[in-house]
Amino acid sequence: MSTGQILNIPNVLTIARIGLIPVFLLIAYWPPVIGVHGSEHTIVFRHALLTSIFILAAITDWFDGYLARVLNQSSAFGRFLDPVADKLMVVAALIMLVQWKPTILMAFAAIVIISREITVSALREWMAELGARTNVAVSTVGKYKTAFQMISISVFLLNWQPLDILAYIILYAAVILTLWSMVIYLRAAWPFLKQP
Repeated sequence: MSTGQILNIPNVLTIARIGLIPVFLLIAYWPPVIGVHGSEHTIVFRHALLTSIFILAAITDWFDGYLARVLNQSSAFGRFLDPVADKLMVVAALIMLVQWKPTILMAFAAIVIISREITVSALREWMAELGARTNVAVSTVGKYKTAFQMISISVFLLNWQPLDILAYIILYAAVILTLWSMVIYLRAAWPFLKQP
């Protein structure tokens, strides 16, 4: 595959999404980036900026797939990198939220979501080795899971106390969908897993 095929519009968007992660973390943890540390306006601006970056990443997640189909620019590189980019941003945000909100509810949700991603990624890699990768293709439940994750994390990033309960409700809907989608993948792979 040539560099031109790799650097098509969908893949550039995916690479840009990964590039947003260090920017996201820099804004979250380095006070001089956005002004005087501790002022109320700085804190509000910081959270608005973090939320905007995360939403932008979520939009490019949908948009790069759409463009790949419309422009007929689907590639092996894009199929590999796109789900990786999604997981990296979600995991970075979840780890940050666990630090910001060190509660059992947040920690449990983060552990379930991250553990599922590791499990399903390993399962897909193993199934690919068997030539049965399509048996564990992305499911509709998985897409809903991703949407709920993105919405709940975006609400948490706003850091507006009245929305916390709503954010936890959406997050735990995502946790339920996360576990459900993992069961779907494991059931699809079970005939291969139980082989001697």
